[in-house]
Amino acid sequence: MKARLPALAALALPVLAGAGWMWLGGAPEHFAPFNLAVFAVALLWAAFGRVPPNIRIQRIATAVLLALMFLPLLTGPTLNSSSGVPVSRWLPLGPVSLNTGLFAIPALAVLAARENNLAAPILLTAIFAAMLQPDAGAGFALTLAAVGLHHVTKDWRVGLTAILGFFATLVMVVRGKLPALPFVERVVVEAFAANPWAALALALALLASFLLMLFAAPLERAARFALAGSLFGFVAMAAMAAYPSPLIGYGGASILGFGLALGLIRKPAP
Repeated sequence: MKARLPALAALALPVLAGAGWMWLGGAPEHFAPFNLAVFAVALLWAAFGRVPPNIRIQRIATAVLLALMFLPLLTGPTLNSSSGVPVSRWLPLGPVSLNTGLFAIPALAVLAARENNLAAPILLTAIFAAMLQPDAGAGFALTLAAVGLHHVTKDWRVGLTAILGFFATLVMVVRGKLPALPFVERVVVEAFAANPWAALALALALLASFLLMLFAAPLERAARFALAGSLFGFVAMAAMAAYPSPLIGYGGASILGFGLALGLIRKPAP
């Protein structure tokens, strides 16, 4: 358990900071309790989760997560962007909806980092799904996951994936613009306009989470760099445009997604 404390802190710091800002900033009353309830579930997996060393099982999980990113194209709901392009990023789950990119990409980054030859195809497939949605937040998260992975592995295919992902993200930014939702998207930017100290606290919580994922989470080095890269990509896009702020914004997808990824610790081989 001691080895997992950095992972638990990486999840807890931004989620708790975000919940605090929701209470202080006047968000709807159910926002913070919802995030904290989801956080409790994610924290349990991050604390106790393990995956078998069998690569076949991990590849099945990868295939399921990739399929999940395409599923909103079939199920909806669909919104029209400012450019008239239909946007389908969410999976309806009763009274709530799941942003599939925020949920699937952190774990995909970790699982792709464990592949010698399939890392680039996995990330490219996810980028293609993000283009179809279209979701520039997901696209940039995947791009920077590839950058982080390439930094460790020096795999030219992953480097090429990062380049392709960057240009694909530029297309997604133009095609997928939607209005920002308060306490969901651009959270740090909007907090700064209301309370610069609160914005600083949120930014520092995200920075601490990034550094803990990058250097201290109990994952392999390649997986840490890919996972931290995905977080940086989500955060950066949320600062630049109307995309969800991971972990600090209202919504369970990123909390579950990063909790899932941080708990993907491999069991020792028998």
